[in-house]
Amino acid sequence: MRQAVTTLTVPTRGAGLVEVTAQIRRWVAEQGMETGLLTVLCRHTSASLTIQENADPDVQADLLRFFRRLVAEDPSLYAHTTEGPDDMPAHIRSALTGVSLSIPVMAGEPALGTWQGVYLFEHRARPHRREIALHLIGE
Repeated sequence: MRQAVTTLTVPTRGAGLVEVTAQIRRWVAEQGMETGLLTVLCRHTSASLTIQENADPDVQADLLRFFRRLVAEDPSLYAHTTEGPDDMPAHIRSALTGVSLSIPVMAGEPALGTWQGVYLFEHRARPHRREIALHLIGE
């Protein structure tokens, strides 16, 4: 068994989904492992990760609208308000969607389905630079 680790830096434009599938696929291919397990971790508490359809951009727009309706940006609802009205809702959205993924690696690449992509889900209103840690174990 071998292991490899790296960190991706992902700039965001504010709230929304940023696809990182290509960067992940490229890094996994560079490791030369045929089979294994890839762990993907978002190193933040106000952004998250998700695997979603990557063929129709309406999916990402609908997800963003849904989460805005589900978790209100109303400071009167929260005690944690010092970082702005979008901060606590961002933490809640991150808790609902999760910050890590486990993806099998088969035939040297992440075993994603035909229409699946890996996305960083930015939950804050303003742009950020987010870090995603990758850990691959395999052979």
